Amino acid sequence: QVQLVDSGGGLVQAGGSLRISCAASGLSFSRVVMVWFRQAPGKEREFVAGINWPGGRTYYRDSVKGRFTVSRDNAKNTVYLQMSSLEIEDTAVYYCAAAPGAAITTKNYDYQYWGQGTQVTVSS
Repeated sequence: QVQLVDSGGGLVQAGGSLRISCAASGLSFSRVVMVWFRQAPGKEREFVAGINWPGGRTYYRDSVKGRFTVSRDNAKNTVYLQMSSLEIEDTAVYYCAAAPGAAITTKNYDYQYWGQGTQVTVSS
C-alpha cells in the first residue's frame, strides 16, 4: 500500500522560512518523480515544484523561483520543500505527489499518489 505522509506545515510570518517534508512508503522510490502542489481556499490546486529521479533536475512555478528549493533524500524515501522569503500569497495546503517515470509534469492528473496535505499559513 502506497502512502505519502506530508508534515512540517505551520504558521510563519511573512519573510520567514519553513521546510515541509513528504515521507513515502510502499513504493519504489527509485525512478519516481516527486512534486509539490498547493491549494489555497477558493482556488484550484496548482503545481509548485518537482524533482526527478535521482534528483538532478528540478522545476518550479515562476512565483516561487529563487525562494523555494525542492530536494529528495533517496535513502530516506523523503522529499522536502524548503520555503524562504514566504509571502502571504503562499498560504495554502501543500500536497506532495508521486508518479513513476522521468518527466516532471505540472498537471495534477499525471500523479497517482498523493499525500494528505499540510497547512502552511503566512501572516503579515
